[in-house]
Amino acid sequence: MKKIEKLFLLICLVLFAASAANAQVSIGISVRIAPPELPVYVQPACPVEGFLWQPGYWAYDDEDGYYWVPGVWVAPPTPGYLWTPAYWGYEGAAYGFHAGYWGPHVGFYGGINYGYGYGGAGFYGGNWEGGRFRYNTAVVNVNTTIIHNTYVDRTVINNVTVNNHTSFNGPGGIQARPRPEEVAAMHEQHVQPTAEQLSHQQHASQDKSQFAKVNGGHPTAAVMDKVGGKPMNERGQVAPNSRLGNQNPNGNRNNPNKPDNQPNVNNPNRPVNQPKPNVNNPNRPANQPNAVKPQNNGAAKQPQPRVQPPRVQPQKVQPQRVRPQQKPEPQKQKEN
Repeated sequence: MKKIEKLFLLICLVLFAASAANAQVSIGISVRIAPPELPVYVQPACPVEGFLWQPGYWAYDDEDGYYWVPGVWVAPPTPGYLWTPAYWGYEGAAYGFHAGYWGPHVGFYGGINYGYGYGGAGFYGGNWEGGRFRYNTAVVNVNTTIIHNTYVDRTVINNVTVNNHTSFNGPGGIQARPRPEEVAAMHEQHVQPTAEQLSHQQHASQDKSQFAKVNGGHPTAAVMDKVGGKPMNERGQVAPNSRLGNQNPNGNRNNPNKPDNQPNVNNPNRPVNQPKPNVNNPNRPANQPNAVKPQNNGAAKQPQPRVQPPRVQPQKVQPQRVRPQQKPEPQKQKEN
């Protein structure tokens, strides 16, 4: 009897460990401190037909805490797939991070109102038809002069003003549970975030101005038009102090690969103390300052052998003038 009890206890422990492991995989990160509120931002226009909107979200770094990953237009891994945003949920006295994923339908994302089609349940920013995505311009920003596959459905707009921008699900945040269709979507085949999306989050973690402890919940780059594109603040203006993207209006001050217009300071091939003659001479590299001295010294010694030959030329003229004057003198002496 005792053996049966021990075996039953062992099975329970194994099942508990397996469920805990599955929970850890689905959550990924567990934090004791709640994430900051969601910043309110202006969505940039969709740059390419077929791109879908990924709402911005708070990610977490073990050393510096929460940092904002800008909302961005991204390419789906395959036509027909939709994006389920990431969200934070309160589970077991801690806040767990649920990563986003791609799938045929939008699943549960904590009931968080991210806006622009993600009102807390489902997605109303557009749909796939015949391998092409149709955008609902009533809720998403699309330049209709470039993208023509659009429609307008204002019935999905929530006219109630929401002042609560809580970014997590659970006590003290959004109280929401998955709907039956969201539960079904959670059990469908999913595709993990693309390499482009992962790179986007990694770059955000490398910019200190994106961390909540620095920006107080108002990140320098709230959104971007595409991964590696233009970083914009909450008002939709280009963020000049952001290290993200490649469209910095103040030159490339924060891009280590593209220094500002400072010819000698940031150019490793052109030192500051380089003489001007070497900078403009293509045959004398600017990073060889000692190459000028041997050329000047050689130029001072070489003119001597080159100048001497014209001084020897008068030797050919002197014998012609002296010899004819000496011959007539002995003839006059003989006649006398």
